Amino acid sequence: MHNLAIALHKKGNQVTGSDDEIFEPSRSRLDSYGLLPEKWGWDPGKITDKIECVILGMHARDDNPELIKAREMKIKIYSFPEFLYEQTRNKKRIVIAGSHGKTTITSMIMHSLRANKFKFDYMVGSVLEGFDTMVELDDSNEIAVFEGDEYLTSALDKRPKFHLYQPHISLISGIAWDHINVFPTLNEYIEQFRIFAGLSSEALVYYEEDPLVTAIAEENRNRLDLYPYREMISCVNDQMSMVTFKNLSVSLNIFGRHNMQNLAGAMQVCKLLGIPETDFLRSMNGFTGAARRQELLAENEHCKVYLDFAHAPSKVKATTEAFKEQFPDKQLFACLELHTFSSLNANYLPQYFQSLDKSDHAIVFFNPEVVAHKRLPEISPEQVRNAFGKKNLKVINDRNQVESELLKQKQKNQVLLIMTSGDFSGLNLRQLAENYALACSKTS
Repeated sequence: MHNLAIALHKKGNQVTGSDDEIFEPSRSRLDSYGLLPEKWGWDPGKITDKIECVILGMHARDDNPELIKAREMKIKIYSFPEFLYEQTRNKKRIVIAGSHGKTTITSMIMHSLRANKFKFDYMVGSVLEGFDTMVELDDSNEIAVFEGDEYLTSALDKRPKFHLYQPHISLISGIAWDHINVFPTLNEYIEQFRIFAGLSSEALVYYEEDPLVTAIAEENRNRLDLYPYREMISCVNDQMSMVTFKNLSVSLNIFGRHNMQNLAGAMQVCKLLGIPETDFLRSMNGFTGAARRQELLAENEHCKVYLDFAHAPSKVKATTEAFKEQFPDKQLFACLELHTFSSLNANYLPQYFQSLDKSDHAIVFFNPEVVAHKRLPEISPEQVRNAFGKKNLKVINDRNQVESELLKQKQKNQVLLIMTSGDFSGLNLRQLAENYALACSKTS
């Protein structure tokens, strides 16, 4: 939402906003553009007949006093995805969906489009090097690239966000059950992707090794152009990944099988947009990834510390395997936070079975206060340990113990992989990474 506010401000619109709390980096970025609210909270007095429209964030509830006032005054109310669609109604829309990889694939496409001198609108769920904001809207652009999130749109619209974009070209990277608070069964979750594909009008790019995705593609064979893709073959050379395609070899800053799948999907989309495969791959030599995806936090000659957004079972498993494959001669220490509604649900925990098995040491952290805040039944460390099924797994539920537990396992020639969609209940992860790297260097 704060990126959209900045994007609209840069277009010359008068933008105001409200929130009950604004965290960094959103707070500083809004302040730098003069868009920070004068005070926190909701004030229906802000809603006047001078307002052309209201854009409703996902977390605003239906009893929000400003929302109530706007509805009473019959001011036009857009959800975030609805507004993006309206702004790009007359453009060619490309929407990237899937339970995993959608941020990375969207980022790859954006990076290659820019490297190949394309102008385009975009919305992506993470900070990307070379882009000032995560949202860009320019009336002169003819194409728009959106990351398609399957979570709900707003308090007034219970459809998944990606149902509102009506893409010309869509991509589905894979389907693995998530968001069980909204989609309590796998079939209900799959159905959202089926609807999404049905809303596409020209082409569907899809990962053909996923049977759930392939089945959806086959249902649309008579109405869409289908473009299946597979994982690109890569090799590791001096801890760098390298892919070869049509006699062109390119070294990459990303690694792991999922990223080689993401690469193939992004290449196919860019080909449909007019970028030859070899030009796409050349541009990917400079792609460093989206923030919090294989992000290197600290390193020295003795260890490396990475941060990754992995949190769902399929993402945790794929990320852990990717790091073990990339650093086969190092000890892999995985540290995972359970933070989302699904991951803290006792009925969903078994989905994590064996997801950390490729790590040499592992810690799983959860905060009982977060469980209570989400109004979920209590879970115990023993339940978590049994669900993962990993021998010698350490489960802790006290934030203050996270760093001390990490330091107990410190050793030279190690990679520490921190996986979370949160921040370990307020830990400074960059400082923790630096402390850990320093401690490893002092190990005898």
